[in-house]
Amino acid sequence: MTEDAATFPPAADWLALQGVVIPGHQVASRPSAHYPAGTITLQQPFFAALGLDLSDCYLGTINVSLAPQTWRWLRPRHTFPLVEWTDAHPPETFSFARCWVATDSEHTLGWIYFPHPETKQRHFQAASLVEIIAPWLPTVRYHAPVKLWIEPEAVALGG
Repeated sequence: MTEDAATFPPAADWLALQGVVIPGHQVASRPSAHYPAGTITLQQPFFAALGLDLSDCYLGTINVSLAPQTWRWLRPRHTFPLVEWTDAHPPETFSFARCWVATDSEHTLGWIYFPHPETKQRHFQAASLVEIIAPWLPTVRYHAPVKLWIEPEAVALGG
């Protein structure tokens, strides 16, 4: 799929999931005790240098719980091993896949954002959580339902 060919709703082969927006660790979009700015702000230039342009996206994440369902990677679109984006801890590996996220009244094309837990030191997520980086969606609210469509062959449900 080319970016220019992206249309909504996505093709029938995209994995469609229902989820609920939940609060995250509050470090992706704002400074914290460990980081002088939000982690996405700090990571974005490294991802851009590796070929992933997030310049149209909000510099934070939408945390979508699929509980009790879990998910796992099959074939992410991008995997960036051991990115040295901070001196606060060792390098981390990140994977990304295209997705659509929709509320009742709006939708946008975004990215599943996945810092690999085996390379993280803090801020771990449940296996039922999908983190999304996308353009700003004003109607996204905590505890509200959202629908996700994930590009074919990127992920599978279950552990």
